[in-house]
Amino acid sequence: MSIAIDTELREFREWIFRFRPATAVPSRLLILLHGWTGDENSMWVFARKLPAQVAVLAPRGPYNAPDGGYTWCEFRPRIWDLPVLDDLRLSAEALIGFVDDWSKAAGVNANQIDLIGFSQGAALSYTLALLHPERIRALAALSGFMPDGAEDLIARHPLTGKPVFVAHGKQDKMIPVEQARRSVALLEGSGAQVTYCESDGGHKVSADCFTGLTDMFG
Repeated sequence: MSIAIDTELREFREWIFRFRPATAVPSRLLILLHGWTGDENSMWVFARKLPAQVAVLAPRGPYNAPDGGYTWCEFRPRIWDLPVLDDLRLSAEALIGFVDDWSKAAGVNANQIDLIGFSQGAALSYTLALLHPERIRALAALSGFMPDGAEDLIARHPLTGKPVFVAHGKQDKMIPVEQARRSVALLEGSGAQVTYCESDGGHKVSADCFTGLTDMFG
C-alpha cells in the first residue's frame, strides 16, 4: 500500500531537505539523491509510490550548479567529464554525518539505509555504498554511472549479497548506456545481487523500470 504525503521544506544545520515519516512499523529509511542541477523536489515522485513503512528523506545537494539547481560535487570549469569517486567522497561523508546527526535528533532509525539515486545521484549512491557498506541495505542507480576510482574498493567485495537495481535507457545522451553495463559488470563481480532494467528511452526512468524499482523497495 502506498501513501502520498507531501511535506514542507525542512532545514537541519546547513542541509535543506524534504522528509516523509513512516506511518507503519517496522520502518526503514530511504534516501532519494537527485542528479545534476536537481534539488530536494526532483525525486519526490518516487516517495509517492513507496509503502507506509518507508520513511523518505530527500536532501538538496550542497553545491550550486552554474546554471541553477544543485550538485553533489564542486563544479570546476573544465572540459565536461563525469565526476570520479574522489570528487564525490566529500559529499558522501558529509551526507552520512548529516543523516547520523539528524536521525538522532528526529528519532529516526538510520542504522540501515536504502538509496535511490538518479544520474549524478546514482554515482553518489555507489560512492556511499562502497565507503560505508555496513550502512547500506539496498540501492538503486537510475541513469547513472559507477565513478572512476571505485575499482579498488569494489575489489574488496563490500557489496556481497546486497540488492542493487540498475536502470538505464539505450538512447541516453547524457550518460551512455555503456556506463550502466560497465557498472553492472563491476557490481556482479563484487558479489552484489543485481537487477538490471534496460529500456529504449533516454535520460529518464521508463515505466517498466519504474515498476521494477518500486517492487524492490515495496
